[in-house]
Amino acid sequence: MRGRTGVVLCHGFTGSPVSMRPWADALAAAGFSVRLPLLPGHGMRWQDMNDTGFDDWLTEILAAVRELQARCGKVVLCGLSMGGTLALRTAQVHPELVAGLVLVNPSVMSTRFDAKIAPLLRLIQPVLLRVLPSLPGIADDIRKPGVHEYGYDRLPVAAGLSLQAAWKVVRRALGEVTAPVLLLHSIVDHVVEPENSAIVLAEISSTDVREVLLENSFHVATLDHDAELIVAESVRFLDRIASA
Repeated sequence: MRGRTGVVLCHGFTGSPVSMRPWADALAAAGFSVRLPLLPGHGMRWQDMNDTGFDDWLTEILAAVRELQARCGKVVLCGLSMGGTLALRTAQVHPELVAGLVLVNPSVMSTRFDAKIAPLLRLIQPVLLRVLPSLPGIADDIRKPGVHEYGYDRLPVAAGLSLQAAWKVVRRALGEVTAPVLLLHSIVDHVVEPENSAIVLAEISSTDVREVLLENSFHVATLDHDAELIVAESVRFLDRIASA
């Protein structure tokens, strides 16, 4: 039954598959068919991200979903941070492809100052990118000492504006999400505000929803103290989806 259930794992903004690798390996060892794509513009130089945007990242995830769908009866998306945004958007535009969602610290908004003035920044984007192509990075918000996700040390501005525009689209359509959802979120997160998970839980239309608090991890919980809890909860969720 597990081999007939596909899992696509989506890493976060400026991150890489490194942040999801232990989770992916654990699910593969449990017998699930797993894909962990590298999103366009990620994993090399931060400058590469300014030539990509949310639609490019979504296209990469959809390709992985369709590839697994062709040989698996069901496909579940697991997303960290922006990976959760991508998972939610996939469930909105292609509900027929998504049997369930596992979201870890998903993002659909931000109260950061740069997010609030994003519409203005988009108006001056050509000039802005010449003088300010990047901002300080957001990688490695991990409570566990000595652990690194190997994300970019800079936040590419053009790519960030693309994500902020996508947040609005995804948030407006949260009510279109009907797939079963397992949402795990950190109590202390220095990257994605706790309001994000509350908004997702309040606005999706899914009736099969489980919320799990991660008490010992920061943002990149997949590499933090609660990593084993994430694996255990997701395996239980996937088994239930597989047998439904």
